[in-house]
Amino acid sequence: MTPARWPSRLWIVRHGESAGNVARDAAHAAGAERIDLSHRDVDIPLSPLGEEQARALGAWFAHADPDDRPDILLVSPYVRARQTLNLFREQGGAAGDEPIGIDERLREKEFGILDGLTTSGVASVYPDQAEFRRILGKFYHRPPGGESWCDVIFRLRSLMDTIALHYAGRRVMIVAHQVVVLCLRYVIENLTEDEILAIDHQGDVANCSVTEYRFDPDGPQDGALTLVRYNAVVDHQGSAPVTAEPDRTTGVRG
Repeated sequence: MTPARWPSRLWIVRHGESAGNVARDAAHAAGAERIDLSHRDVDIPLSPLGEEQARALGAWFAHADPDDRPDILLVSPYVRARQTLNLFREQGGAAGDEPIGIDERLREKEFGILDGLTTSGVASVYPDQAEFRRILGKFYHRPPGGESWCDVIFRLRSLMDTIALHYAGRRVMIVAHQVVVLCLRYVIENLTEDEILAIDHQGDVANCSVTEYRFDPDGPQDGALTLVRYNAVVDHQGSAPVTAEPDRTTGVRG
């Protein structure tokens, strides 16, 4: 039998609601051009609700059989993602006490000069960028100093190569950001631009939602990861209200 090239299980989790999500909502409600935050994006923490969501996720996993819990933990270096995973583990959500792997390839999509602007702010301050984005589409538009979805995908292909090399047969959990969740689906499932944008158009990835894959040994090329569920929250957030919001960095979704 050909050895598995992929993890036996892969969970991809978006971080809990952040203080940035809350500030972005306030900025939109006020019709402001900029989101009122004093931290750089990497340092934005979870909101109290986001902490509750992360604990609820960990408690739900803690009730599962050890073989249904992750034994490898990978996380974005951003504070809100690391807090989510730490709270998850404190609730017993992981199968063991292995150290958490912080991987910069899982960081949030970088918005460059659009960082901190609402949708109306982008149109007002950088109308040329709003027009470029309209023409190119969100998949290919790269704001000055920032990234396109393709740039994120490029680093995530490297990440998946690392996972295949070091964690084949293991149970891996990734905690990161909305665009990372979507772009990992694009990479793992070999989707097209139209297919992933159609999934994105259906709605935001919920905070602390779970996207899960299982290894199928009968899949193409000696086995493949098969999607089990996407953007699932109902199982674990009975005690924590569900939030599904764009990331705070800009009012422009991804």
